[in-house]
Amino acid sequence: MLEENQSSILFFQLLGFQNPESFKIPLFCSLLTIYIVILSGNLLIMALVLLSQRLQSPMYFFLTHLSLCDVFGTTNIIPNMLQLVMLDVLSMPVLECFVQFYFFGCSTSTESFLLTVMSYDRYLAICYPLHYISVMDLQLRLLLVTWSWLLGFMLTLIPVVLVSTLQYCGPNVIDHFFCDLAPFLKLSCSDVYVIQTEIIVFSMPIILIPFVFILISYINIFLTILKIPSINGRQKAFSTCSSHLIIVCIYYGTLIIVYMDPTKGHSSNVNKSLSLLYIIVTPLFNPVIYSLRNKELQAAIRKIICQPSGK
Repeated sequence: MLEENQSSILFFQLLGFQNPESFKIPLFCSLLTIYIVILSGNLLIMALVLLSQRLQSPMYFFLTHLSLCDVFGTTNIIPNMLQLVMLDVLSMPVLECFVQFYFFGCSTSTESFLLTVMSYDRYLAICYPLHYISVMDLQLRLLLVTWSWLLGFMLTLIPVVLVSTLQYCGPNVIDHFFCDLAPFLKLSCSDVYVIQTEIIVFSMPIILIPFVFILISYINIFLTILKIPSINGRQKAFSTCSSHLIIVCIYYGTLIIVYMDPTKGHSSNVNKSLSLLYIIVTPLFNPVIYSLRNKELQAAIRKIICQPSGK
């Protein structure tokens, strides 16, 4: 089907942000800085967990995979964004555009499952602390992470294959900064109603069901926290879990708005703004919210920095 599409349209033209000339350099520098911070923060977490014996608990094991997923997802999108900012219009071959869409879906789906796994991990740790280590053993950790990645890559094939069966007769202009679902549906000269319905149905186990599971997990966590006798302990636990839940709500909220009804009619600027939330904002704040505020990670950073002088 991709070959049929390519016979009608060989390239998609991405318009990006369409900012005035005077905004090019500031926007490019801002995006580049954000990308460097995202890479640095997430790679730092991965390195710390690998190098420190203290950071071998299940929570840090899942954090390394979340960081890897964020690096994978942003690297798939942001380098093209940087090129697009400077060129104003970026031509992408049809096949390359679908490949970007597939890898974007893989990273988004995998992150959704990993966030679900992490909420379950926190639920066990806070609500059943005495059974936590015995339940969340190495075998279960590996199983949860493996299935998160496998399901992310396998389930994403379904919407990509469905979208690739559509006919694209022209025009070929995508008013977005990456190859996304809504522009594909908008550009197609086929009837997209059935495929749109199928995509919504297949999106439920990736977006809606994990989000509901996470909400239920955190409701139980908050109820358990309320039973903590220490006021300081309650405040600290509420602060940590609330920040986790805020990031989760931003991530899933934007995904639900954009992908549970992709032809609802959001303007291109609204879609771009919403996309920035889960492509840039969550990978930027995940390291801070989930880990870099953690005292154990801060101690691991200090130990690694001070180690040469100690010798």
